[in-house]
Amino acid sequence: MLLLLSQIEPLVRHFGLPGLFIDVFLEALGLPLPGETLIIIASGLAGMGQLNIYAIAVTVFIAAVAGDNVGYLIGRKLGRPLIVRYGARFGVTQERLAKVEDLIQKRGPLLVASARFFVVLRQLNGIAAGSAGMHWLKFLVANAIGAALWVGFWTTLAFHFGKDASVLPHFFRHLSVIALFVVGAIVFLLAIGWFLMRRHNRTDP
Repeated sequence: MLLLLSQIEPLVRHFGLPGLFIDVFLEALGLPLPGETLIIIASGLAGMGQLNIYAIAVTVFIAAVAGDNVGYLIGRKLGRPLIVRYGARFGVTQERLAKVEDLIQKRGPLLVASARFFVVLRQLNGIAAGSAGMHWLKFLVANAIGAALWVGFWTTLAFHFGKDASVLPHFFRHLSVIALFVVGAIVFLLAIGWFLMRRHNRTDP
């Protein structure tokens, strides 16, 4: 993991914000790219004073929302047969797409809001929502909330760890454990909010 990070870090330095935007944008369209990893590295560099953390956060948020919405449009206009036919070479298989579509139909906005924190869901979120026929406004709001939580969490955490270069390697070494607890907490809070909102709508005369 640390070897991979040492190889990616020079690329982040070289391509900067444009490269970060393209990576996150394309990942949202289903391509298997290390969007989350690049965000963490860029934010760590910002903590060291080499990049601007606010510029990173805004860039990544716009890229995530834009990429997912383009994916939604593709899913809505082209339909799943065409997506699977040409997307299989990038990992958008029929089985994966069907699973995400099923989850979206069952969980709707809750799934879209939390999808950013899971690898496969993050890549197929917009495409699956479009092909499943989810209302665009609901998707847009839930997707923006999820992107804000995702960007806010990783940029803030990596930025503060990046201030102490000696701590950063330990942060990456235990990244999966950190993600497990934090993602669980965020999904739990989103589920409570979704439940309370549904309950309020049901009791509202």
